[in-house]
Order: sequence, then structure tokens, then C-alpha cells
Amino acid sequence: MDDWIIRLVNDTGYWGVGLLMFLETVFPPVPSEVIMTVAGVSASRGNMTFAGVIASGTAGAMLGNYLWFWLAIKFGPKRLESFLEKHGRWLTLHWTDVERGQALFAKHGSIIVLVARMLPTFRSLISIPAGIFKMSHRRFLIFSTIGTAGWSAALAGAGYVLGSQFEDVEKILGPLSTIIIGLIVLGYFWRLIIWKPAD
Repeated sequence: MDDWIIRLVNDTGYWGVGLLMFLETVFPPVPSEVIMTVAGVSASRGNMTFAGVIASGTAGAMLGNYLWFWLAIKFGPKRLESFLEKHGRWLTLHWTDVERGQALFAKHGSIIVLVARMLPTFRSLISIPAGIFKMSHRRFLIFSTIGTAGWSAALAGAGYVLGSQFEDVEKILGPLSTIIIGLIVLGYFWRLIIWKPAD
């Protein structure tokens, strides 16, 4: 499953890492846990620098993060409420969830964005409430970049250590990437099963 990621990263280097992280943020074809770990392995073998891997992964992800932020600003809260009335089940969201999020953002928006960038699933989705609730562009970019860089560094670091200890690391990454994707899919379906319409 991860062979094409390894080939793309090895053939295109930093551009491939940035592109994959952008795509993962906009429409996740494969999780960043796999992308940045593979990039870290490549860095451990001298194909790229560790700092360059982190920078390219962060830049690609931030392009996607900002795209979602900008679209959320344009979409606005009124359209979101109408959209959730029709499609809330598939997003497993109620408008009351959005209202709670708005209250949290008013008090702790910067910290929420920073922490969410290092959490699976939330790290892509957090751009939407940040835009809907009109977080300032400057604060969004600063705290998103810090969180995204931290996440990218942690994953790349894990790949770097893995690559320096195991010669045939692809045998480890294959099953690992399948498990990660499976858990993400199962988590979504579980939320879909337990979701109930708002009273």
C-alpha cells in the first residue's frame, strides 16, 4: 500500500513530501503518519536532510490548512447551519457542537488550534471552525505553523530512528500504514453508528 509513497518521496524529495502533505490535508489519500515517517526514513539514509523534511512537510500541510481556513471564512456560519441540517449525519455533527466550539474559540482559540494540529483527524478539521469563527489570519498562521511543525518533526523523527535501526524498514511501514488507515475508518464508522439527531 505504501510502495507508491516511498517511490514518490525517493524520486521527488522535498517536493513530493510537500505535495503529499498538502493532499493529505485537503483530501486525505493517506495519513501524515505514513508520509512523514517515510520521509524521516529517507532522511536517515541521506536522501534528504532532517530539517528539510520537516520544512517541506510543514509547508505542504500549511497550504492545505490555509485553503480550508479561507473556504470556511467564505462559507460563513449561516451556510454551515443550513448544511448541517441536511448533511450533519455524515459529518457526525450537530449545530450545538458548532455553538460549543464557538464559545471555546472565543476563550482559547489559539491554544485549540495549536494542540489540534498534533491530534489525528482534528489536525485537518480545525481550520474550518477557525475560519467560521473568524480567527485572525495572523494568529491562525502562527499557531497552526507551530503545531504542524511539531507534528511533522515528531513523525519524521520516528521515521529517522526507525530507518537507522532497520535495514528493511518497508516491511514495518506496510502493516503499520494499513493499521493506521483501518483505525481512522473504523473510528468514523463508529461515530456514524452512535450519532443521533439533535432533540
